[in-house]
Amino acid sequence: MSDRQRLKEILLEKSYRKGTFTLTSGKTSDFYIDGKQTTLSAEGGYLCGKLILDIINAADEPIEAVGGMTLGADPLVSAVSVVSHLENCPIPAFIVRKEAKGHGTGNYIEGLSNMAPGCRVALLEDVVTTGGTLLQVIERVEAQGFKVGLVITVVERQEGGVDVLAKAGYKLESLFTREQLLS
Repeated sequence: MSDRQRLKEILLEKSYRKGTFTLTSGKTSDFYIDGKQTTLSAEGGYLCGKLILDIINAADEPIEAVGGMTLGADPLVSAVSVVSHLENCPIPAFIVRKEAKGHGTGNYIEGLSNMAPGCRVALLEDVVTTGGTLLQVIERVEAQGFKVGLVITVVERQEGGVDVLAKAGYKLESLFTREQLLS
């Protein structure tokens, strides 16, 4: 079984739920994908890290750091960073806070000391619906002078996120679309 097929099985087992749910976007849905149930499992986290690193390594230009908005991206950026070290192509991780740090540096971004100024980064998310969270992350990351080279999600719900990001000039790549996951 391929890594991708195994990850699909884990997502369906641990993360996919049918029912009535209100999403972060405010929309109501008849299914929910709790990506953290997969990304926080040992095997699921490893497979996400490995498959996302494959996308990063295939990019036209080098990616020098991976990050995303806390909490959904935290296990992903850690997994990609650890897998990159194991594969001898180390990429540091960073985390974007929802609110600026209230003490010390006052930063929105944790992990800055591991990143070269102005470096090219990949932004990660576990599940994308409308793309609103990613637009906020892009704004904060670019305000710090970094270049967003890739935007990657584990599951793209096919509810407008791709179009919203494309209008802002960013292509969203996914390990699975909703259609691929449920087929």
